[in-house]
Amino acid sequence: MVIFGVALLAFCMLLGVYFGDLLGIVMGVDANIGGVGISMVFLVLIVDYLKRNKKITQKSEDGMAFWGAMYIPIVIAMSAQQNVVGAISGGPMAITAGVLAVAASFALVPVITKIGQQKDEEYVTKKIFK
Repeated sequence: MVIFGVALLAFCMLLGVYFGDLLGIVMGVDANIGGVGISMVFLVLIVDYLKRNKKITQKSEDGMAFWGAMYIPIVIAMSAQQNVVGAISGGPMAITAGVLAVAASFALVPVITKIGQQKDEEYVTKKIFK
């Protein structure tokens, strides 16, 4: 189960790095742009596809859930490699962009929570009154 999760994670990471490098070339930057985020999107989409089409066993699904949860610390560790001092010395635009991104993320948490609750309530209602 865990091996399947690692293989899927590695595959998604390779795809993300490839497309991040490709995006960097298109943007004219000699760097990987968003490769880790792109690989996370691939991981979420592939796991969702496999679950919807019932193409995985429960053990494999548990392994993928484990590696999906481990992915966030991996992203944090990779982002720690970024040049924070360079970004801060780059001027107020970098700081403003960071603060606005964090504020927008915090503002969207209640919205996303409400969306999930509505679907859960509809599901429970259908199960009880079916």
